[in-house]
Amino acid sequence: MKTFSVEVYGYAPERFLADTKAKAMWLAFKAFREAGPKWDFQKIFDQHVHSRGSPVRILIGCETSGMMRRAFDRLGHDVWSCDLLPSDDRSNRHIICDVRDLLNDGWDLLAVMHPPCTRLCNSGVRWLTEPPTKLNETYSAEDQLTYLAMDRDARLAFMWRELDKGADLFSACWNAPIERIAIENPVMHRHAKARIENYVDPAQTVQPWWFGDEAFKGTSFFLKSLPKLVPTNKLTPPKAGTEEHKLWSKIHRAPPGPDRWKIRSETFPGIADAAAAQWGGYAGAQKEAA
Repeated sequence: MKTFSVEVYGYAPERFLADTKAKAMWLAFKAFREAGPKWDFQKIFDQHVHSRGSPVRILIGCETSGMMRRAFDRLGHDVWSCDLLPSDDRSNRHIICDVRDLLNDGWDLLAVMHPPCTRLCNSGVRWLTEPPTKLNETYSAEDQLTYLAMDRDARLAFMWRELDKGADLFSACWNAPIERIAIENPVMHRHAKARIENYVDPAQTVQPWWFGDEAFKGTSFFLKSLPKLVPTNKLTPPKAGTEEHKLWSKIHRAPPGPDRWKIRSETFPGIADAAAAQWGGYAGAQKEAA
């Protein structure tokens, strides 16, 4: 057992006795949750000094940035990411494949961070009645040219096929044989919901500025056997119309281009760190108690 210093949600650092940093962070998170508005760290430390948690085996699906993978890795978990594209950080813990190829490999926790959502989300439902004239940058140049040559009916059929593909991927991940699951996805329209087996509404929608990042981007999480994320460092948002507000809105103001989809989909560091500490700690404690 070692003593770790952990700074919890803006409070002064406190020391926790644990086998690993991950366990210490779980103790701190659990203490915060149980303390409520009254923060008596000494009392809670005494109560939880013998609590434990274990490193868990985690798959981060549909991620190329490595942000979420690195957050869990820093806490000592056995974590891997996967995507159809290589990882930006060239990690040897990234697998280039369809996430569905790995769902039966005995994971303790699955976090799917950026599944294709354009055809599932409310903002895209209009294209199911009147298809767009062109495809966005998430499609290959070849697909974009093929689409341009289609007539309206063919384009509309293409939109519905893409909806089916997106729903199939979400459904496969949501119903995977993994005890704890988190999927990041915008609020869906009714056609998407109808296509997903065992659909439930997202458990929560968070903002980066709840976790110390100066940005606006509503992020919804569908959760199975995992707690809602607790804000770690809530900032005060700038007033609308100010230059600072525009800077915080950079995700929504990203100009068209080949990398726009990556800019708009990347996980913010504060959310990644909170997920690693809270979901990883939660899963580790459950695993240790089993």
